[in-house]
Amino acid sequence: MSTATLAGTQVTLNAEGFFDDPTQWTRDMAVEMAAADGIGTLTDGHWKVIEFMRREFLEKGAGPTVRMLGKVSGVSIKELYQLFPKGPAKTAARLAGIPKPKGCI
Repeated sequence: MSTATLAGTQVTLNAEGFFDDPTQWTRDMAVEMAAADGIGTLTDGHWKVIEFMRREFLEKGAGPTVRMLGKVSGVSIKELYQLFPKGPAKTAARLAGIPKPKGCI
């Protein structure tokens, strides 16, 4: 575990940069993390996926896979890879402040 300061708040992250405590997450932190990842400005499409990831995690206790995202989020798999080129489920989960979804490398 390590600590980082995101949007002026100190948070605890695991070795892969995922929040240890998803309740510490804020939208401002996601904006800062996206900029650091080279994603740039988060668009409505990004937020749709990020908010879907958080809802799924809070309701079911786990983040959705890429396949589930493509089927249920309203964003196609092609769009997911355009929005999050380095791995949609993993990157979106990290930006959403939730644990890495099962099946992500």
